[in-house]
Amino acid sequence: MNRVRALVRTPWFWGIVGIALLLALNTLKDPGYLAIGINPTTGQVAGNVLDILRVSAPIVMIALGMTFVIATSGIDLSVGSVMAVGGAIAMVTLSSLDQPASVGAMFAAIGLAVLLGAVLGAVNGFLVAVVGLQPFISTLVMMLAGRGIARVITGGQNTNAENAPFRALANGQFLGLPLSFVLAIAIVVIVSLVMRRTALGLMIESIGINPHASRLAGIRPRPILIAVYVLSAALAAVGGLFTVSEVMTVDVSGTGYQMELDAILAVVIGGTSLAGGKFSIVGSTVGALLIATLNKTVLFLGVSAAATPAFKAIVIVALVLLQSERVRSLVLRRRVGPRTPDAGPPTAQPGAAAEPETTQSKEAVA
Repeated sequence: MNRVRALVRTPWFWGIVGIALLLALNTLKDPGYLAIGINPTTGQVAGNVLDILRVSAPIVMIALGMTFVIATSGIDLSVGSVMAVGGAIAMVTLSSLDQPASVGAMFAAIGLAVLLGAVLGAVNGFLVAVVGLQPFISTLVMMLAGRGIARVITGGQNTNAENAPFRALANGQFLGLPLSFVLAIAIVVIVSLVMRRTALGLMIESIGINPHASRLAGIRPRPILIAVYVLSAALAAVGGLFTVSEVMTVDVSGTGYQMELDAILAVVIGGTSLAGGKFSIVGSTVGALLIATLNKTVLFLGVSAAATPAFKAIVIVALVLLQSERVRSLVLRRRVGPRTPDAGPPTAQPGAAAEPETTQSKEAVA
């Protein structure tokens, strides 16, 4: 029973409940929604659930990086623009090399995208940790500048390329699962091991809880803050690679558009506080899967574009309310009243007869 109560109080548990409810809602409309079969054209395993996993890979990446930024009491509004920059440099690299079946061209595109993303993250970290700008302001500037950098890279045009190995990042499969999702989970596991098997995770949490106390404890906040923003931008560039590899085209205006909002929502749904401190990598991953499921549900139910933000807001607000212990108590009709102080020994009322002394008490007095 105690384990069940602890699980119910875990924020990402309600994210899993939300995913299950959305899938159940889609199944009510189409009983075959969860069916998985073989696509006769491609010969690959196909199904709506696999589509959700595939589109969740970029969200998992940006949510993972955003988790550590928020854990330091910061915010990164530039992840969507960095996705566009990563996709732009990858497409330009592949189109200039003109080697459609070259694995080397794929690795060159991936390396340049991640490197450029890390450089932009280092700029964010420098502005926050060294210059002392607010994370909101510095990353807002990079959000605006990132789109401009993507346009400069592509010459202001949507750029496409052909490279079979690179296309397989999003459209390939591994053991029946989308390759992009498998790679995203592998990156999550690697980052989790680094954060939890070393002192880096604890230092990030200490900076978010009390940077002054962590400095007195011998922790240097500046290099850690820079590393956190570099990691966030590098993961955002990887998310951009997953996005553009699906259609092999980068849209400098549309790639990564408003994805920073999805990343923040995923992190908050996962239980990481915006005030900083402790973070949950599992929670952020579950939150990213929930956002991907919600986006697919909106399309599947045919919700109009005008009503889409309202539909997503209702689902997210309901989920956040379920995470509140007070709201759950009200839903379950648990009355939680103020605690009354412990009553002391009864006092004799005026005019009441005193109880006769027992034989044992008399002997004790004697």
